[in-house]
Amino acid sequence: QVQLVESGGGLVQTGGSLRLSCAASGRTFSSLEMGWFRQATGKERDFVAAISRSGRSTAFADSVNGRFTISRDNAKNTVYLQMNSLKPEDTAVYYCAAERGAWYPRDGSQYDYWGQGTQVSVSS
Repeated sequence: QVQLVESGGGLVQTGGSLRLSCAASGRTFSSLEMGWFRQATGKERDFVAAISRSGRSTAFADSVNGRFTISRDNAKNTVYLQMNSLKPEDTAVYYCAAERGAWYPRDGSQYDYWGQGTQVSVSS
């Protein structure tokens, strides 16, 4: 089993920045592909970003590409999502997820473990 705990959410104005963190425990972190997803009220969960086990490969949704970055520190068992130039449409609950097997970064159904989520709200 893997436990994932997100932190760093909050309320920010348009154009502001936030950094989300996701701390993992229970399995060798470096064996996990990691991803971030988000779900706005009344909408489906959407892919945001993902990073491979080594950190050498990343993927981003078109809507955040160029504004968000994803990174990981395998020594700290933590993955980060740096969010810059935030927009009101970025408002959502952000979830961290971990995948044990082959990497399908954009497919939420392929992820094996999920955190509880952290709220990000962007005011206009």
